[in-house]
Amino acid sequence: MKIAIGADHGGVELKRALVAAMRAQGHDVTDHGTDGTASVDYPDFAAPVTAAVQAGADFGVLVCGSGIGMCMAANRVPGIRAAVLHNATEARLTRAHNNANIACFGGRTTGVEVALDALAAFLATPFEGGRHERRIAKLDTP
Repeated sequence: MKIAIGADHGGVELKRALVAAMRAQGHDVTDHGTDGTASVDYPDFAAPVTAAVQAGADFGVLVCGSGIGMCMAANRVPGIRAAVLHNATEARLTRAHNNANIACFGGRTTGVEVALDALAAFLATPFEGGRHERRIAKLDTP
């Protein structure tokens, strides 16, 4: 899969672990930064990830301190359905029912192992379609 990832300073350490795991699993990962702990603005890193998903990347992953700021920034972009994930159950449900295309994590609130499990579930779970399709269509209606 093609996966775009980005983080701000609050998520850079978790981002590194997620990138390493995805690459080890054979995914084509494009890292849009940041790479350090100096304070940066999360919307600047959400933008290239959302653009990559709009352009055809299979999924995006965003990490900030809580995951919330990145999620808010991502969900402003048409066609993006981002969700903050705290566990594998949320990951499965947001893919199966909401057809989420970006997983958001909190580098200060979610442990590495929990995030890895949630990400694996997110990437492996297909959208169920059916009754959920009309709900997703309403998200895309202004």
